[in-house]
Amino acid sequence: MLRGFRKFFPWQLIKYFLGIVLGSTIVSISINTLIIPNDIADGGITGIAIILHYLFNWPVSWAVLLLNLPLFFLGMRIVGRNFLVLSILGVGVLSATLSLTTHLPALTHDTLLAAISGGVLTGIGMGIIFRSRGSLGGTDILAVLLTRKTSFSVGQILLGIDAVIFLCAAILFEPEMAMYAMIYMFIATRVVDLVQEGLSLSKSVLVVTSQPYKIAEDIMAKLERGVTLFQAIGAFSGEEKQVVYCVINRSELSQIKQIVREQDPRAFLAVSEVPEVVGEGFSSWKGH
Repeated sequence: MLRGFRKFFPWQLIKYFLGIVLGSTIVSISINTLIIPNDIADGGITGIAIILHYLFNWPVSWAVLLLNLPLFFLGMRIVGRNFLVLSILGVGVLSATLSLTTHLPALTHDTLLAAISGGVLTGIGMGIIFRSRGSLGGTDILAVLLTRKTSFSVGQILLGIDAVIFLCAAILFEPEMAMYAMIYMFIATRVVDLVQEGLSLSKSVLVVTSQPYKIAEDIMAKLERGVTLFQAIGAFSGEEKQVVYCVINRSELSQIKQIVREQDPRAFLAVSEVPEVVGEGFSSWKGH
């Protein structure tokens, strides 16, 4: 079962395990000190467990574990072994940390502040879990199963499941609970992306020009950035063009524009956001 993990063993596996524990602890603290004390719903299996807690006072930790068991059974032949093993580990650790942090006091009773802060904390925790190759199982497994039976994508199914959970929360309790839950989930999703991709300040620059070598030389000399050149053909004119491509820090964008303007005022310049850059001059592969 652990055949796929052998190349990581032992220190990488230990690092992943510690990451899953840390991330699960942060998520549990968010749920027990911000979400539950302020009667905010959640998405996925955790959301169902929280609703059951509100209705029947069931411990969220046990509800999360029990609700995931049938999904693990379904997932045995559907998802990969590595994903299933890490999902079981993630859910087990989350259930344990939820139980250990149950008696922590509420950090605030301002519902909006709780939704925002909870989204940030949960997003950080889940981002750490995902970076550690972990998963919280749950509706992810169900979505993979349903996507094979329907024409919907995994993302669409997960969105639909969360929508049903929020609708149930609005009907069973108050519409405000679902509204705050949507704020909480939106922020958590954005923070997960930030944790996984990093707070990148990078941009990619693409220049279609008749002076590619002069522009490339200036970029390499003045900014000390690597440059890639490749051929292109204008679809309308049929003319051969040269394309200059490089990745820079946001602070260097004005210099790039100045270089292009000086060397070829007729050049076509396109600038795009780059969520993450790994390589020389940027972040290293260590930790990826």
